[in-house]
Amino acid sequence: MRTDAVQRVLEAELVAARERRDGADPLVLDVGGGSGVWAVPLAAAGCLVTVIDSSPNALATLRRRAQEAGVAERVTAVQGDADALADVVPDAGVDLVLGHGVLEVVDDAETAIAALAAAARPGGAVSVLVANRYAAVLGRALAGRLGDARRLLDDPHGRVGAHDPVLRRFDSAGLSELVAGAGLAVEVLQGHGVVSDLVPGAVLEAQGAAEALADLELAAAHRSPLRDVATRLHALGRRASA
Repeated sequence: MRTDAVQRVLEAELVAARERRDGADPLVLDVGGGSGVWAVPLAAAGCLVTVIDSSPNALATLRRRAQEAGVAERVTAVQGDADALADVVPDAGVDLVLGHGVLEVVDDAETAIAALAAAARPGGAVSVLVANRYAAVLGRALAGRLGDARRLLDDPHGRVGAHDPVLRRFDSAGLSELVAGAGLAVEVLQGHGVVSDLVPGAVLEAQGAAEALADLELAAAHRSPLRDVATRLHALGRRASA
């Protein structure tokens, strides 16, 4: 798995899930993770992962990656979308639910987060990773696209316009409110890509630079206002124990 802020949170959650299950392998549901970017490393870490994705091509990539990593038996691929979670896993069926890159593109974010929350067992967790409105504003401005930057800033959903393929972008307060509104206790709210997406590749060629950047990224992930302008925002919400 990655050596970044999101990875650290997920690793800690898997340890906690194993403790809750008396050492049994954690059950993970990855919604919209068809290419296996998160699912395959989680399977390699000892989880049993079900991936639901609407794209057959992405699921084909997932199966190939899982096979190459030697974890094919730990990964189940299902074609579908967030609206069909109840058909894939029962309510309260898994220890950890991932919704990374999902809430920006579904028709109804409130319905989607409620479905993610329902899939988690009592005491389980939901991890969501979303596009950050303010990072997009800064990115457009630095690229000289000032009109787009202003539209992103003013639009209630953080969109450039009707042609924007992203249906909504979030800020820290909005993401926290959405997760809490699904009945989840927000335990983590951090940035992902706080500084790493800003550093030129040439800088990382220097000895020790990559390690220094990783350390800086981890240190900045939780600190506002740096967190609030990260490329992505990450939240972990906890379902109440029974």
